[in-house]
Order: sequence, then C-alpha cells, then structure tokens
Amino acid sequence: MIENGNVVSVHYVGKFADGEVFDSSEGREPLQFQVGTGQLIPGFENAIIGKVVGDKVTANISPEDGYGLVREDLIVSVSIDKMPGDVEVGQALEAQGDDGQSAQVFVKEVNEDNVVIDGNHPLAGKDLVFEIEVVEIQ
Repeated sequence: MIENGNVVSVHYVGKFADGEVFDSSEGREPLQFQVGTGQLIPGFENAIIGKVVGDKVTANISPEDGYGLVREDLIVSVSIDKMPGDVEVGQALEAQGDDGQSAQVFVKEVNEDNVVIDGNHPLAGKDLVFEIEVVEIQ
C-alpha cells in the first residue's frame, strides 16, 4: 500500500476538464517518483496514497492542489529592448529573478514597445484530471 516515502511507478494521462490530453506516459516508461517529497503536485500524490499495484484511479485536481492559482504579480510588461532578440507569443524564456535565481517565463503578448511575460506555470489556474495506474511500489 502506497504511503509517504515509497518510490512508486505509475502510468498516467493528464487531461483538462474538457477532456483534452496535455500529457501522458503512453509509449514511455512509467513515471517514477518518491511520494511525499514534493516532486509532483499534491493532488496527484494524494490520489495514490493507500493504493496498491494494479489500482487505477481518476483524480480531479483543482488549481489549489495542482499548479496553483494564476498570480497576477508574475505577469509583467518588459521593454522589448530587454529581450534576447525576436520573441513570439508562447515562447519560453529564461528570466533572472531579483534573488538571482533563474526561472522559466512564457511570452504572453508582443507589442511594438513591450513584451508581456508570464512567470506562472502554464497549467496554473486550470482544473486537471489525471487517470493514474499504479505499476510498481518499491
């Protein structure tokens, strides 16, 4: 039975509430991780606690238990001359935070003088559905 600290392998399909698939382990090795270490979103981990090999579960995960709510403070307008060249909407960029840490941001909008970048995770604010199958517990 899965509990915090176990290393588990799972197959999964991640979908939006409308059924559109955004990620899947299909055709790949199962996803392996240690439960309770924060490697995965809380809703995913909570869905498999107490499960055994062969169990299949569907987890409906709210933004609070997923990638968080959209934080408006992570969406900023930057002068286009601060960009590393031409950028386009949807492009991922590496940004340097005030603390010196680098973070991935996404180009949300490109105007004549400014670029709007978004530091939120692309799945922030979304209701997610994961179909999970427990393959192995170590």
